[in-house]
Amino acid sequence: MARQSIMYSPYGAYEMKSQYQKNWMIGTGSVVGFVALLLFVSWVYGAMQDDDMVVFDSTAVVIKTIADLGPPPSIAKKPPQVKVQAPDVAAPKVGIPKPVADDEVLDEDVVLATRDELAEIIAPDIMSEAGDDIVVDIDDDDFLPSADQFVPVEIQPEMIHYTTPEYPRLAKQAGIEGTVWVKALISKSGNVIKAQIGKSSGTASLDDAAVEAAKDNKFKPGIQNGRPINVWVTYKVDFSLSN
Repeated sequence: MARQSIMYSPYGAYEMKSQYQKNWMIGTGSVVGFVALLLFVSWVYGAMQDDDMVVFDSTAVVIKTIADLGPPPSIAKKPPQVKVQAPDVAAPKVGIPKPVADDEVLDEDVVLATRDELAEIIAPDIMSEAGDDIVVDIDDDDFLPSADQFVPVEIQPEMIHYTTPEYPRLAKQAGIEGTVWVKALISKSGNVIKAQIGKSSGTASLDDAAVEAAKDNKFKPGIQNGRPINVWVTYKVDFSLSN
């Protein structure tokens, strides 16, 4: 009986003591909810700021001297630009011809040259003078290039028949050997028109024998633009006693 009277004694506000746990839970929940609300609002605000964020160039410009500043901006006023309109020119009209003075009329006996005639005047063929007249006396088919003249060719001549030179008797008895480089002018039909020494062997008899035999060689002619042409070729002739 004494213990029960102590617990429910009117001293110490027993009503508050009986409700303190409930009040503590309510207060703690309120604080936690308020903090969570603050964190949520802060997160939403930060997300909105990221969307509107402007990126600035962080590259710093270092100025070491006054010269790096450059000239100051001009404070002088520029004159206003005047807009100039294009002249109003009327388009040409085709109308009735008007009479002109006699000195402005072209001579009736004037003959205008054709396109082919102009081409002949501007770029004539190879010509020779005969008295006061200019006569074209060299045809393209008869043109023979010199040995040192460049002639464009798409397909080089190809030897199809080789005549072996006769070994000179004295050079053979003396045991002389050598190599001759022969330059030959091949015609459009594949024949040798001319032959000469490109590089000598050092022995005249060997050189003469190589040139003499070159005239009997046969070639496929050189081709340029689908047509055979006259062109020079160079080939080697070996004189060897071991063969």
